[in-house]
Amino acid sequence: MSDAVKHRILLHLKKFSFLIALLPLLLLPLSLWGGHTFGHLDAFAWGTLVVVFGVIPLLDAILGKDALNPDEEVEVPSMQKERFYQVLTLAWVPLYGVLLVWSCHILLSEPFGPAGVLGWVMSMGMVGGLGINVAHELIHKDSRLEQWSGGLLLAMVTYAGFKVEHVRGHHVHVSTPEDASSARFNQSLYQFLPHAYRHNFMNAWKLEAARLKRKGQSPMSLSNELIWWYGISLALLVGFSLAFGWQGAVFFVVQSFVAFTLLEIVNYLEHYGLHRRKLENGRYERTMPEHSWNSNFFLTNVFLFHLQRHSDHHAYAKRRYQVLRHHDVSPQLPAGYATMILLALVPPLWKRVMNPRVLAYYQGEEHQLA
Repeated sequence: MSDAVKHRILLHLKKFSFLIALLPLLLLPLSLWGGHTFGHLDAFAWGTLVVVFGVIPLLDAILGKDALNPDEEVEVPSMQKERFYQVLTLAWVPLYGVLLVWSCHILLSEPFGPAGVLGWVMSMGMVGGLGINVAHELIHKDSRLEQWSGGLLLAMVTYAGFKVEHVRGHHVHVSTPEDASSARFNQSLYQFLPHAYRHNFMNAWKLEAARLKRKGQSPMSLSNELIWWYGISLALLVGFSLAFGWQGAVFFVVQSFVAFTLLEIVNYLEHYGLHRRKLENGRYERTMPEHSWNSNFFLTNVFLFHLQRHSDHHAYAKRRYQVLRHHDVSPQLPAGYATMILLALVPPLWKRVMNPRVLAYYQGEEHQLA
């Protein structure tokens, strides 16, 4: 079999492997089934976290890495237009909405103990964090349907500011001191998170206010898209309160917090210690694949719609997930995102693993780390 034929077969198989990205939407129903079948409801409530932080990293190690890049001239143009890939991301929106309501109903109707309640809400928040990843793909696209779908997903986890700040702020200032979502060298996760929470909201509001000012409109007008998205979040909070009482309100708030915290942890590891060099004219160099950490493990890549090919995404933000490329020049994480998230939760361990990699990247240019 020629290399060209083998390449086409692998690319076709990989297309359908992206169906794995719908698996998170099934993990809570499967956990409930397992709890009823085997009689350990509280233990199975943690099933989503066990899969994400246990099973997937193990399978990453077994299945290995994925260096398959589509041909830019022959394959990319047609792949960009295939509806299959777009349908997978759009399908997440209604399915996630149904799951969110159903999971709250299950929480209040099943005999969970305290450990089970915590596990169930954490698991729903984990799925919400994965939903933010889907929203991330959608808000980078030009179509109104994808833009609105991404905004609705973010509203369901009360983090609508990400829609504005990520595209107009983070992608402009990534890997510079001006970016609140790019972690500094030696900065711990717990130093990073409060700053990221605060500036996601503040920067989004400033960016939207500046956009409206250029159009001669008030930030407090209905032309402010943040008012609409946060209004939807408020309406959902009221809806959960009316449908499920105070427990429903707490559930909605806590699962949102878990979801957007997962997002910010991922932001932490994606750019840790990396800096765009400042040029003689005072500007920063163009964002290139070298300014984001990559992780090219196959299973996590298809599970996360190629989020781990983050370098190519930042260099070419409009590229759809299915045609994002692996770059050998990009700095590489030693494991998939799930493993790196666990490392980040323990700052001494994180620094032991990551600081030598950052120092090696800036060998001879250590002043860049100041």
